[in-house]
Amino acid sequence: MKFLEIEHKFLVGEGFDVPAFRAALEALKPVRHATLRVRDRYFITESGRARGFVLRHRFDRELHELTLKSIAQDAEVRDEINLKLRPGDQEAQVNAFVAAQGLLWQGALWKDLEVWHFHDCEAVLYLATAEDRGAGVQGAQAVKEIRCVEFEATVKRTREEALAIVRRYERATGFAGATRTPESLLALLWPEAASIWRG
Repeated sequence: MKFLEIEHKFLVGEGFDVPAFRAALEALKPVRHATLRVRDRYFITESGRARGFVLRHRFDRELHELTLKSIAQDAEVRDEINLKLRPGDQEAQVNAFVAAQGLLWQGALWKDLEVWHFHDCEAVLYLATAEDRGAGVQGAQAVKEIRCVEFEATVKRTREEALAIVRRYERATGFAGATRTPESLLALLWPEAASIWRG
């Protein structure tokens, strides 16, 4: 369970009632609240295609990490292994590490986000913008910008308990019964990347 990510993602439009969402979360007494601008770089390598995972390099004022995420039809539950990196940008080192595995595709995005940390969950509201169209797929077209709300369980003793935690925060913020998206952020912003796994 330590290396599983268990979350629900919802796409929201420009008319989403952000003040009401913030108020609902503040009423739940978060441990911490932060506003961040985050850059994520995604990589698909030969080994990732063969074994079904993508690599993500994140570097912002709070985190610097390299993450392996499994590819799944439904991103509700998937593998996530985070390696903490030392302070300071290590873009060149990450690029060399990824290139050694046979780089097939890459793309970068920016997230302007708010995150509410609770003792058992993180709630996130963000606007994600693709920095470029990625590389490696001819004629690729990508959705450039999406708005999302995510609820991720941080207490994960069992899958059932983690999903119950997520649903509790959904009910408290008006998302109970709403249709979540099963797709990962990678698939939403760069649907052409899926063609790499299909061959």
